[in-house]
Amino acid sequence: MKIDRRSFLGLGLGAAAGIALSPVGVKLTDDSSIWTQNWPWTPVPEDGRITYDRSVCSLCPGACGISVRKINGRPVKIEGLDDYPINNGGACLHGISGLQYLYDPARIKTPLKKNGNKFEQISWDEAISLVAQTLGKIRESGAPESLGLITGADSGSMAQLFARFMDAFGSPNTYTMPSLESNLALTAAALHRADQSLGFDLEHSDFILSFGAALIEGWGSPVACIQANAERRERKAKLVQVDYRLSNTANAADKIIAVKPGTEADLALGLCAVLLTKTQDSTGRLFGDVNKFAFASMVVKEYTPAKVEAITGVKAADIEALAMEFIKAKAPVAVPGKGRGDVGQSLREFAAVQTLNALAGRLNKEGGVFVMGPAAYLNFPENVMDDAAEKGAGKEKLAGSVNELVDTLEKNGGLSALFIYNANPCYALNNPEKVKTAMDKVGFKVSFSSFMDETALRSDVILPASIFLERLEDVVSGAGLAKRVVGLCRPMVKPVFDTKHPGDALILLARAMGHSIAQSFAWESYDACLGEVAEKIWDTLSGEGYVVIDDKPPVGTPATDFSFLASGSKAAEILGEGDYTLVPVDKMRLAGGSMASSPFAVKTVSDKVLSGKYSVVEINPATAGGLKDGDVAVLKTAMGTAKVKIGLNEGIMPGVIGMPRGLGHAFNNPYVAGKGVNVNDLIGPVIEPGSGLDAAFGVKATLSKA
Repeated sequence: MKIDRRSFLGLGLGAAAGIALSPVGVKLTDDSSIWTQNWPWTPVPEDGRITYDRSVCSLCPGACGISVRKINGRPVKIEGLDDYPINNGGACLHGISGLQYLYDPARIKTPLKKNGNKFEQISWDEAISLVAQTLGKIRESGAPESLGLITGADSGSMAQLFARFMDAFGSPNTYTMPSLESNLALTAAALHRADQSLGFDLEHSDFILSFGAALIEGWGSPVACIQANAERRERKAKLVQVDYRLSNTANAADKIIAVKPGTEADLALGLCAVLLTKTQDSTGRLFGDVNKFAFASMVVKEYTPAKVEAITGVKAADIEALAMEFIKAKAPVAVPGKGRGDVGQSLREFAAVQTLNALAGRLNKEGGVFVMGPAAYLNFPENVMDDAAEKGAGKEKLAGSVNELVDTLEKNGGLSALFIYNANPCYALNNPEKVKTAMDKVGFKVSFSSFMDETALRSDVILPASIFLERLEDVVSGAGLAKRVVGLCRPMVKPVFDTKHPGDALILLARAMGHSIAQSFAWESYDACLGEVAEKIWDTLSGEGYVVIDDKPPVGTPATDFSFLASGSKAAEILGEGDYTLVPVDKMRLAGGSMASSPFAVKTVSDKVLSGKYSVVEINPATAGGLKDGDVAVLKTAMGTAKVKIGLNEGIMPGVIGMPRGLGHAFNNPYVAGKGVNVNDLIGPVIEPGSGLDAAFGVKATLSKA
């Protein structure tokens, strides 16, 4: 089904474009005085000398350069940093409101220990001693592998420091929360080689085929993608959006391909089938020996345009036309990852889209997709491993992914202790109640959170981390960018509360553990550690504030193994029963994942997304069942029930309900708590065989008037 910007053919677009771009209304009046009436703790800088300091924002994977305006040394404003190679002066809503996180009421101000159902304040010495003693007993019991780690990223010095501690302790049980970068790394490992990732050269492509990627709503590095989209118009490049709703990205596209939710991989494979059957001989751009692979014969047989039409709802003639338009472009690229590309994704979909790039000869080509190696700029000394560490670290992991870990813990337990750093699994994963139950099966939980979020609330000890404005750290770009940039996040202010750099907390903990673990963490401080392990780029990094790693893109066609897709795997099933399919919707103004939105960001959210305390769900009038715009309704899935408000929208497929992601927090923050519903509460995980990803893109639902 082809759709242009003016009409959503078959769905009836009407005024949906106006809805997608509607201005923020007068709303959230219950919050209007919270910030301004708390003057005792709200910073009010005096007049004085104005200075500007350079740093890097680490609130999201975007890794944008920022300029922090100060008055008498106190930060008062954040702007995008001119000429920074990622964002070139641009900044997103969350970045410019970053100062509010310094004084957020949910910040943890001192180390805490749980006493019954309450937390009590303790000193850093007490906290480190308590954690060290507990971990020491675990090691003495002969089960060091029963310590687990859930972290938010696996790049940069902090990720390596945590991995180093786990190794020295003797545990292989390190798990990373799902992210676009981790999904791209899985895709590269499945099709090309391990320890690689994928970077999309949107800036130089003349034909971008996006499979639901929210390119101007938070996919990848948000500012970089928004700027690339703006430049696209100047160079007359085309954007085709495969989607089931009129997102802002779809509204900005030259053409929309309306597809049934969850069938994006099938459409990509259908395009591959067209390329294999119609264009190989005439274009010469496909692999000459691709037909020897079982994948080619499977795709040509199972994904004919007619069969794909039955699956996706896209007409066979349109599939053929899109494939030919893609292959005939000078520099086409296909982009995977619905929404932000983090949760609710399948490796099958990512692999199918990357296979389309491979068959079109777009690997390691300008305007295509680069298969990139890691940013290898850190040089840690060899870890000191005693017998317990060697034995424990060599054991098999408890699970293959964080989603499988939750399943394992909930059913059988298996961890005596758990570290959580830069992650909030009790909010960000599907079915948080199951995640909480799994967490409760762990005997001792240590959070390194800066905020009292849903996961920190279930921890036994909290070692509060200073936020990005209070600490030094290397920040590595990723998230689909076609270049690797290492930026230096610098402290703009001394810690406001009794918090520490998480690297310093780890060093103190290792020192308290003694023996080989202490020997592996012999640095006096994290700052000293970073200067040593990043020595080969440190002069430039500390002087310029960033280093472009391997600024020359990879060349040559990388080997591609199609065997992952050759088995003919199918899309994830949709759980539950009901006439509707509920799907999460990413909004640029709402933070997802472990980070909660700032007060300023929440105040800018449209009343078509959040109305008072209610999440507003999008539904096509044709399938609204008599519900009217603004009605309060009961939304029910197999996971739970929630009251929502109805937002009639002709720009979403009939039978689909879109619910915003990033609402429904349940911790002590008056700006985000009690506002809307966490859509993850209503969706159950569906683990994809072979990848361990939670591939649940949605869930069956019912909807009735309250």
